[in-house]
Amino acid sequence: MSHWNMEQQKLTGKVALVTGAGSGIGAAAARLLAREGAKVGVLSRTAAEIEKVADEIRQAGGTALPVTADVASHSDVTSAVKRVTDEWGRLDILFANAGINGLWAPLEEITPEEWDKTLSINLRGTYLSVREALPWLKKQGGSVIITSSVNGTRMFSNTGATAYACSKAAQVAFAKMTAVEFAKDHIRVNVICPGAIESRIDENTERRDMEGLRVPVEFPEGQIPLTGKEPGKSEEVARLVLFLASDDSSHITGTEIFIDGAQSLLQG
Repeated sequence: MSHWNMEQQKLTGKVALVTGAGSGIGAAAARLLAREGAKVGVLSRTAAEIEKVADEIRQAGGTALPVTADVASHSDVTSAVKRVTDEWGRLDILFANAGINGLWAPLEEITPEEWDKTLSINLRGTYLSVREALPWLKKQGGSVIITSSVNGTRMFSNTGATAYACSKAAQVAFAKMTAVEFAKDHIRVNVICPGAIESRIDENTERRDMEGLRVPVEFPEGQIPLTGKEPGKSEEVARLVLFLASDDSSHITGTEIFIDGAQSLLQG
């Protein structure tokens, strides 16, 4: 028995692939897309956590397929898209959400290998996910949503996060370029820029020799004007993803949307 009201679903008949769906924003978005009627491929590098998310969706009455893959691997991404499309015969929505914070450190201490790891997962992973989904999206049109960040786009106060910020800025450029390229195929491409959100991304952040690197900034009563010290919730970001995935945003493409409670306006 479904826990959800089937009469109000926005995405019935649609198929979605969510990368980085094992926790945080990706997991919340996968649950919400399924709640709204989409069949959802949930992708992560970690089999155990992705099985858990898929089980949660199924137990609530939704349809989910767990897919284990590394978005930086071309063969993994190709196989992941094939699994989803073999299962359901179409792909309408891609939420390219997988990413890491990587190493935050003085620039001269970031090795080329460490730089490449961050750019490979965040930027190459986005490129590969969109590239492999594209032939399927072209069949009927669809929506691509990319997770960028306030870092590198509207906020530059996290000194030391250079590799991460560059990857996030590049994702915005990628979205704008592909929005124009794919418009003739009725594929919309948009990018979300979260600020501080309750998630587990900090678990993949390595900070090295950051003492004294960051320029001190004095904030009034917390860093987020809308909520003070309270970060946003993954479910709030998921609702933005749903809007961009649905026909409610049918005339929106090539746009970055900040979801940060005005945090980046204060800290930029």
